[in-house]
Amino acid sequence: MHRTTRIKITELNPHLMCALCGGYFIDATTIVECLHSFCKTCIVRYLETNKYCPMCDVQVHKTRPLLSIRSDKTLQDIVYKLVPGLFKDEMKRRRDFYAAYPVTEVPNGSNEDRGEVLEQEKGALSDDEIVSLSIEFYESVRDREEKKGSLENGDGDKEKQTGVRFLRCPAAMTVMHLAKFLRNKMDVPSKYKVEVLYEDEPLKEYYTLMDIAYIYPWRRNGPLPLKYRVQPACKRLTLPTVPTPSEGTNTSGASESSGATTAANGGASNCLQTPSSTSRGRKMTVNGAPVPPLT
Repeated sequence: MHRTTRIKITELNPHLMCALCGGYFIDATTIVECLHSFCKTCIVRYLETNKYCPMCDVQVHKTRPLLSIRSDKTLQDIVYKLVPGLFKDEMKRRRDFYAAYPVTEVPNGSNEDRGEVLEQEKGALSDDEIVSLSIEFYESVRDREEKKGSLENGDGDKEKQTGVRFLRCPAAMTVMHLAKFLRNKMDVPSKYKVEVLYEDEPLKEYYTLMDIAYIYPWRRNGPLPLKYRVQPACKRLTLPTVPTPSEGTNTSGASESSGATTAANGGASNCLQTPSSTSRGRKMTVNGAPVPPLT
């Protein structure tokens, strides 16, 4: 079973903080030439008087350095999701600014630029937040095609859409806990395993609902859609022990047993081994020639 590795946010700070202001990225912007990232206001102000990257001294542009920077929304989303409360504080700061300066307009500005986006709309979650999810039985591609064919033929009109259940769970709940809940609720025997899926992809047992919300494209415009399936649990097969040639029985005498062992090992032996004490007084043959017994 995989273990969840927890690291401190301070260990990730070098990748989340701007080298110019020393704070977390706000409107993260990346230089195209060297891929170093900074806050948008920081790098724009810096490039007004410089044409080189503040970290590696690579020339950004000969005459118009602002043409060689790009907004990095992916990096900014990562920062908002990793730093608790950063998005909420930034949205509040923007709302307070435009409230204090109502005549100020944002050219081509979005709701996020004006601070009018809530954490729920952004998809940010906290550990103690309650997540609404729906859980239903997973149908394979073949089952879906058969069901689609029956609906087209008019055979599925009498079928009722049942089986979908809705739950409210903490964002810190893991997939393993959800699978245990389903097992107990449906009295699934231990010889079967309950697997939770998002669309057609099985989820890791150590994933939390918060992880699922961040990894998969769920925008909180409805319950988190999850599915489950019940499969036979895999059992470890124990291979039977194969006896070695030395353990085999041979009634033709000690010398024939030795010869069979040598042949099984892929070689031949011309040496005559001394028979054991139990073969004394017994007539033996080697390569068809009689050998007198030892006395």
